[in-house]
Amino acid sequence: MAPRLFITGATGFVGGHLAEACAARGIAVSALARPGSDTALLEKLGATLHCGDLNDLGIIQKAVQGADVVVHCAAKVGDRGPAEEYRAVNVDATRNLLEVCAGRPLHRFIHMSTLGVYEARHHYGTDETEPLPINHMDSYTKTKVEAERLVLDYHRKHQVPVVALRPGFVYGPRDRTVMPKLIKRLASGSVHYLGGDQRALNTIYVGNLVDAVFLAAEKPNAVGQVFNLTDGEPVTKQRFFEAVSDSLGLPKPHQRLPRWLAGLLVRLLRWQARRATCNGKNAWLTQAEYKFLLLNLDFSIEKAKRELGYSPRFAFDQGMQETMAWYRQNG
Repeated sequence: MAPRLFITGATGFVGGHLAEACAARGIAVSALARPGSDTALLEKLGATLHCGDLNDLGIIQKAVQGADVVVHCAAKVGDRGPAEEYRAVNVDATRNLLEVCAGRPLHRFIHMSTLGVYEARHHYGTDETEPLPINHMDSYTKTKVEAERLVLDYHRKHQVPVVALRPGFVYGPRDRTVMPKLIKRLASGSVHYLGGDQRALNTIYVGNLVDAVFLAAEKPNAVGQVFNLTDGEPVTKQRFFEAVSDSLGLPKPHQRLPRWLAGLLVRLLRWQARRATCNGKNAWLTQAEYKFLLLNLDFSIEKAKRELGYSPRFAFDQGMQETMAWYRQNG
C-alpha cells in the first residue's frame, strides 16, 4: 500500500514539486495552505487541502490524521527582517508540528533543513560529522540550526522517526524567489567574480531533492540521521552563472578587479555584513549573498550515497537545461 504524505509548504517551490512527484507515483497527498495561497497546482493534482497555518494545532491535528509520512518543507526563507519572524515560522511552527506528530504511528517525519546550517566559511568536502555553530550571522540560518536540533531532540525524547535533509542551493522550474533575482542581476551586469570564478557552488536540482525525500521515507536506517545533498558533481560559480547567461542571452560575469584587491574587498564586505546584521540593519551584501557569491561551498554527499542509496538522477547540465527552458517559456 502506497504511503500517504502530508506536506507543509506544498504551495512553495520544493513542496510543489514533491506533491507533483507523489501524484505521478499514485501517492495520496494532503497539504496545509494559508488563506490566499495559490493552490491551483495542488487542486489539479487532487491533493486534500486544509486551510490554515502551523500556528493552529487543531488544523494540524486534522491535516496529519491518516498520514504515514510528514514532509516539513515550510520555512521563512531570506536574509533580511526581524529574527522573531524567522523564529516564529522556522522554530515555533516546527515545534507545533512535532508536538502533534509525537505519539502517532508515523512512518517518517522528514525535515527540510539546509547546508546553510554549517559555518559561513570555505568548505572542501565537509561532511555531517562537522558540528554546527551555535551562532550564525543571519536569522534564517540561525533558526534553521535551532529547528534541526529541535527535530533531532524529538527523535531522542519522543521517538518521532525523523530524518533531516540538508540540501544546498535548490534550482529548478517554478522557483520564483532566488533564480529570478539572479537573472535580474545578470541582466543588469551587476554580478562579478570577486572571490574567484572556480570556487564551488552547492547546487541541487529540485528533481534530485525530491528523489532524496522518497529515499529518506523508504530507508529504515535513515531514522535519526542527517544527510547532505547536492547534485554530486563539481559546479563552479563560473559554470553556474554562465549556464544561466548562455541560456538567456545575458552578459557573463567577469573578474572586474585584480585578485589581491578583490580579496581585500571580500574581507571588507564580510565585516560590513557582520556589523549590519549585529545592528539589525540591511547590509549592502547579505550573509546569504556573501556565501553564494564568494565562498567555496563543497560538501560531501557520501553518507547519502552510502546509507540512502542516493544517486543524483539529473546531471547539472540536464537540470539547468530544464530550468532555463521554464524561465524562457514563462518570462
